[in-house]
Amino acid sequence: MLELKGVSKKYGFLKAVDNVSFTVRPGESVGYLGPNGAGKSTTIKMLAGLLEPTAGEIIYQGRNIWKNLVWFKARLGYVPEEPAIYSHLSAYDYLMMVGRLRGIKDSVLKPKIKGFMEVFNLDGDMYSEIASFSKGMVQKVLISAALLHDPEILLLDEPLSGLDVTTALMVRELIRHLVAEGRIVIYSSHILEVVEKIASRVIILHKGRVQADDSVDNLRHLMKVPSLEEIFSQLVLQEEPEKAASELLSLMKKNA
Repeated sequence: MLELKGVSKKYGFLKAVDNVSFTVRPGESVGYLGPNGAGKSTTIKMLAGLLEPTAGEIIYQGRNIWKNLVWFKARLGYVPEEPAIYSHLSAYDYLMMVGRLRGIKDSVLKPKIKGFMEVFNLDGDMYSEIASFSKGMVQKVLISAALLHDPEILLLDEPLSGLDVTTALMVRELIRHLVAEGRIVIYSSHILEVVEKIASRVIILHKGRVQADDSVDNLRHLMKVPSLEEIFSQLVLQEEPEKAASELLSLMKKNA
């Protein structure tokens, strides 16, 4: 199990994440939702071992991850919201570097990279500099890097950003297969329709605190609304989207 126990992250007087606790079991895919500034990416970065919590513990298989970072990261795949990548390298060289850092033998790694590039339709571009790639192409390289070492845990922060429809559907199907194999998937996104189709459970964060933690079906039943979008709206939105849109339209039409 992956457990967060009373995890908080402070920046000065600001609590970006405030006493968050939840458990994710093997074979679960969890949608991690919230408006901008809710603390989603901060939580994901703490789970990825990039930010140390101000308070609380993150436990995997009974071990505190911050006391066993190398061991934990060997079991983790991470697709960040903001692509951190060496853009002067080719996709092939970048993935070779990642794979070697992961301890994968070249005899396994080289055909593996070529296979990933073929599936993602990047085989004709894999020796080109990443700097010349579109956003979607970069995203395909990042997803490949996260999957190369066959991780037990997958942290996905807006993973479909920039992807074409075909690739997005393929990634969604892959997530279903990974969950069926007993992997842990935590999926953070603003695209609620996708989360609703992928996640067996959702955690909704607002102002750094957990507002809901349940299956989509249970939340629908408890809140008597038909969709995850309406659940999200009732729990965290401060004003009605239709009213806000009308106000924006009115402002657009104002003359000096």
